[in-house]
Amino acid sequence: MMGDIVDTAVAAGNFNTLVAAVEAAGLVDTLKSAGPFTVFAPSDEAFSKLPAGTVEGLLKDIPKLKNILTYHVISGKVMSTDVVNLKSAKTVQGQEIKIDTANGVKVNDAMVVKADIVTDNGVIHVIDKVLIPE
Repeated sequence: MMGDIVDTAVAAGNFNTLVAAVEAAGLVDTLKSAGPFTVFAPSDEAFSKLPAGTVEGLLKDIPKLKNILTYHVISGKVMSTDVVNLKSAKTVQGQEIKIDTANGVKVNDAMVVKADIVTDNGVIHVIDKVLIPE
């Protein structure tokens, strides 16, 4: 049996920072709701590329944290086969993210390193950098 986006991320074991951030921002219930959602999920390795202290700072600034996290989420279930037809997508946060499929799939300046992790309420695409809204 599949789980929802949160359960799937927890089970994967390489999204500990993302899961902690989602919990801190109070977004667990949202990402466990019916959706569907498409999440561009930064791995723990992606979070480790941020400047030292960034994650800790965000965990203390919930509005900013929520802003960044919702910038990684698109309403609807967008599979990799759909992504190739898109140039951009509107995030739950409100801003657009750029999608470039010239060499693999890039979302803004992050590469999708694993696509189409299907969950009960959407899909996760793993990215190698944290997306920061403008």
